[in-house]
Amino acid sequence: MLVLRLLDAKGYGYNRMVTLPTQRTQYESDGFLLVPSLLPADLVSRAVAGMDAVRRGEYNTGRAPQPSPWRPGDDPNQLCKIEQPQFADTAIRDLVSSPILGEMAAAITGASMVQAWWVQLLYKPPATPDLNAKTNVGWHQDRAYWGAWEEGSELFTAWVALSDVREGCGPMRFVRGSHRFGLLPEGDFFEQDIDRQQSAIRLPDGAAWDEVPAILPPGGVSFHDRFTLHGSGPNTSGRPRRSLAIHLRTERSRPVDDTRQGLTEFIDDTSLCPVLHQR
Repeated sequence: MLVLRLLDAKGYGYNRMVTLPTQRTQYESDGFLLVPSLLPADLVSRAVAGMDAVRRGEYNTGRAPQPSPWRPGDDPNQLCKIEQPQFADTAIRDLVSSPILGEMAAAITGASMVQAWWVQLLYKPPATPDLNAKTNVGWHQDRAYWGAWEEGSELFTAWVALSDVREGCGPMRFVRGSHRFGLLPEGDFFEQDIDRQQSAIRLPDGAAWDEVPAILPPGGVSFHDRFTLHGSGPNTSGRPRRSLAIHLRTERSRPVDDTRQGLTEFIDDTSLCPVLHQR
């Protein structure tokens, strides 16, 4: 892989990656791709500050995120999941708009257009003795929750590490090749007993459970297909695990009945849902 150091339109440095054919092959084969050190430290550090501000309920754009499972003032020991945080914070919006994300996404999918259509802020606090604290993410496939998009739409996710994500941090874990398993009815994002859930998931004949953790430094990114099975366990590191899940689409996608509602409500406003790549 060839790496070039460039400046974007706002003057922030970023690494331009010339993707090797083997990376696209790996993404297509595994259903995911880990790309360490993709985004520059200055962009990441600003997004971390933005994350903390949004979690406190401070919105420098004057606009709140979308209604979310976690709101400012909620239990800090629970998984914090905030929808569309780029609506509320300019630093998060700058990261979500980063052209290098679009370039890499286009390189591994062969797309001529890549748009960020939905974003989630994910803050996994360190584990506590409180057995009622819900911080795990159950095994699931994103496609199960994306019914606003037509069948066959090319949808995938760039998961951006904003902290150093090591094994003890409760990293996201992918099941290699699971994007070819079809939609599995046992998937559930909110399930906390992920070991019991795993034992209940029925794989296709001949399929194996080959689990891979997404170990990434700050600024590292994983890309995964809409059907790739993934989840995460407790954070035992003693420090928060920070990330953004940036959901992407290509020109090979279309909202159901071409309507704008729910998850597709904002796609025509590119100031909120930026186009990251256009060829």
